[in-house]
Amino acid sequence: MDQPLQILMYTGFDPGGLERAYAKVAEALAQGDFHSAQVKKLRHATYGKLYRARLNDSDRLLFSLVKHGEQTALLMLEVIRQHDYASSRFLRGAEVSPEKIQDADPAEARREATPLRYWPKTRTSIHVLDKPLSFDDTQAALFAAPAPLILVGGAGSGKTALLLEKLKTIPGDVLYITHSAYLAEHARELYYAHDFVREGQEAAFLSYRDYLETWRIPEGREASWRDFSAWFARIRQNSKGIDAHQIFEEIRGVITARAEGVLDFEAYKALGIRQSIFAADQREAAYDVFVRYQSWLKDHRFFDLNLLAHAWKPLVQPRYDFVVIDEVQDLTAIQLSLVLAALRKPEAFVLGGDANQIVHPNFFSWAQIKSLFWADSRLSAGRELQVLTHNFRNGRTVTQVANRLLEIKQQRFGSIDRESNFLVEAVGDLAGAVQVLDDARPGLSALNQQISKSTQYAVLVLREEDKAAARAIFTTPLLFSVQEAKGLEYPHIVLYRFLSDHRATFAALCEGVRKDDLGGKALTFRRTKDKGDRSLDAYKFFVNALYVAITRAVDSVYLVESDHNHPLLNLLDVQGRAAAPIVVPASSRDDWQKEARKLELQGKLEQAEAIRASILQTKAPPWPVANASHVEALIQKVFVERAVGNKGSQQLFEYAAFYDAPELAERLAQERQFSLARHFVAQRPRIVKARLASYSRHHFNEIWNDCDRYGLEHRTPMNQTPLMAAARAGNVALVEALLEKGARRDSCDHLGRNAAHIALREAFTDPEFAQAGFPALWSLLAPLGIDLRINDRLVRLEKHQAEYFLFQTLWALIPNAPVDYGLVLGFRRGLLERVWARLPDIVVPPNRKQGSYISGLLARNEVNRDYAYNRRLLVRAQQGVYLLQSHLYLRDPDREGEWRHWTQAHNLEFLQAHLPAYRSTFKAVLDLAPHTEMPSPPDANPAPKASDDGPR
Repeated sequence: MDQPLQILMYTGFDPGGLERAYAKVAEALAQGDFHSAQVKKLRHATYGKLYRARLNDSDRLLFSLVKHGEQTALLMLEVIRQHDYASSRFLRGAEVSPEKIQDADPAEARREATPLRYWPKTRTSIHVLDKPLSFDDTQAALFAAPAPLILVGGAGSGKTALLLEKLKTIPGDVLYITHSAYLAEHARELYYAHDFVREGQEAAFLSYRDYLETWRIPEGREASWRDFSAWFARIRQNSKGIDAHQIFEEIRGVITARAEGVLDFEAYKALGIRQSIFAADQREAAYDVFVRYQSWLKDHRFFDLNLLAHAWKPLVQPRYDFVVIDEVQDLTAIQLSLVLAALRKPEAFVLGGDANQIVHPNFFSWAQIKSLFWADSRLSAGRELQVLTHNFRNGRTVTQVANRLLEIKQQRFGSIDRESNFLVEAVGDLAGAVQVLDDARPGLSALNQQISKSTQYAVLVLREEDKAAARAIFTTPLLFSVQEAKGLEYPHIVLYRFLSDHRATFAALCEGVRKDDLGGKALTFRRTKDKGDRSLDAYKFFVNALYVAITRAVDSVYLVESDHNHPLLNLLDVQGRAAAPIVVPASSRDDWQKEARKLELQGKLEQAEAIRASILQTKAPPWPVANASHVEALIQKVFVERAVGNKGSQQLFEYAAFYDAPELAERLAQERQFSLARHFVAQRPRIVKARLASYSRHHFNEIWNDCDRYGLEHRTPMNQTPLMAAARAGNVALVEALLEKGARRDSCDHLGRNAAHIALREAFTDPEFAQAGFPALWSLLAPLGIDLRINDRLVRLEKHQAEYFLFQTLWALIPNAPVDYGLVLGFRRGLLERVWARLPDIVVPPNRKQGSYISGLLARNEVNRDYAYNRRLLVRAQQGVYLLQSHLYLRDPDREGEWRHWTQAHNLEFLQAHLPAYRSTFKAVLDLAPHTEMPSPPDANPAPKASDDGPR
């Protein structure tokens, strides 16, 4: 007989007056009596397996099951009142119809339970981000601890999850910030998973670069290491004795990093021994490089984040009630001080980091952090740094080797600081392995043949310049330098010649370290006696890089080395042997597609493109695609060249029907006597239905075949990606399947509309579509935020904000909103009232549909309105008529860092040039230029413009 099920509760669970009914049902469920509780299984893919139990005639209990090893528990999620499944947070607007409900089998439910990485021993509360998670005792105590708070934790310690859950408890204007753009976006996705919203909170999730842009967008682009190394190679002959990597770190981590200001030469020369990478007699040459570096930045329109931080200081004002800074070791003191300067109360912060994972050049130390904060007596409550010592990611062997490396580092150099003086404990059941493989070509060729087929194996090299040698052996597209790999996680990692190519450096790391002194349970704090010992500066990158590389592996690490007798391998207790056959199951095409998309989102474009080129190998579709250039060519052929026959006219008519362009159909009827065009209204539904036929079905074989041949982002004849077509067809299951495969939400048609806009347009015109599939589609497709450039600042609209839905509505309606409301590119309050009234309350709450609310929303976002949270989206062109304001730009999804004016993003010039009805409309907008300052033509990527108004 099965053991009784333990009952766990989501931290936000509240039976809300139904305690007696809940207790009765919970008791039956704990005994496995699903029959008495009338449990039904809900077919819903976005949160694993969900179940509902009957509390009374109208209210239902939503729950799932979780497991850890042999233990299984019920996880109580929420009470659904009055059968209102659409408002359920965890169902995300999914339609729960009778055919989606089936009787639940307790044994099957146990087998399908969601894995839980850590089993709570003393608590029954479970947190939920994208999946359930339980805190250990240390994490639970820190979750309840007051700010200020500094969390130190190694790789896989759950820092980010803890920081996000703590952020959920804070009201007001709050900020999560980190160096990595991907981590910031990933944290936002975790935070808002299952449509979480905290009332009374406005949360911003920003990379440090984004944070700077909220104050002012800099001109040009950031200078990367690749840019710097290419420039330094040209001046190296004038800087003898200066290493490129070291001077790059010195500039970023020392000369420009101080919160007090950029060091002048005298201050730099006077730094102590431990405060600089370079000895006193080298500093003049090092500073000369810095002076030339500043000129190089200016000449090539590059910028440096530290120098920007100093320049942006006067712009920063108190804006946030609370700040969470993740991976703080990746920020410099000036960057950190610029973030904290935006706090309304200086103590309202939590930091998380790990000095052992420093691979970015910033000369970070916890001592600098403490001196920066604790000079302020108001921060005395946060003087003790809190350490997380459990590892929830890596297997036991990987964790053991990583710990040994930290012990070697401490034995060799002494304790770096008290805060980094700890080892971690693996809490999972995975044993894992770390082994050395010989680098002989035959063995590596066999290894490559296996791992090149799998998304489970990644190859790491120490530095970017080491990739060429690795590529001569390994054909996998998953090849990364350590800096690229930071933040990634793979089941298996291959480290290629870390020690063999840097033998002397890693051998020096082992000097004076005895194997018998390793393998302890904890590190003893001890400083090196020789304060002039500069060896740590020379070896810090190498030991940290190896630590980061090892901890990218969940299960196994393979070190490919020619020298199996290297002293570090002996100290790490890793044995060398010939390469043994490794049998690796080949990953599916879907797995590779998802991996490419994941890497693309993480900014790893080189690897994503390599996957598409070498593995997916898609080809162009054989059909013509009705993009802007194709339609222009058809118009030229049909109306100007007067081509014989109706083929071109038929194609134009289908385009007009699909894109709802009746004026184009009218032109076909009048100028070409095309008979079908006279029946545009009757013919349009038939054409749309025919073009979407394969995307409306329950079976997707035809779609998958096309995706395999032409790629997941291929264009249909009507210039839509499969995701856009599925959204227009209202096929929620297909949309979910495409997103699961890695389809892009941000792909747009030639009028600037993505899948979410296409679904929104359909909901405005089709009441059945709006009430049935649209809530789930919107939850799946709508991006969590929209980045706008307004004047010279980044303005981010978050999904839960009314301004976000206002902007999305206008974008979906442009360029052919109902003409009875006047300007096609302008709109009145009545238009918003009419179209929002058609949408379910879960998408637009009832209070936001009221005319008075809409009027206030429009008024408070006019460019000249004095309102603290004015996003400056709109200009009033005339009484009651609004336009998107003229200095508004959107990020180009296909060109990182570039901005497009909103008229360009919507391709309005194409409309006014080729569709007669829009010529007068576009002219009318431009005629308003003296009033609206509408640029004509707008710059594609403007230089920043000074502004006197405060940041928003």
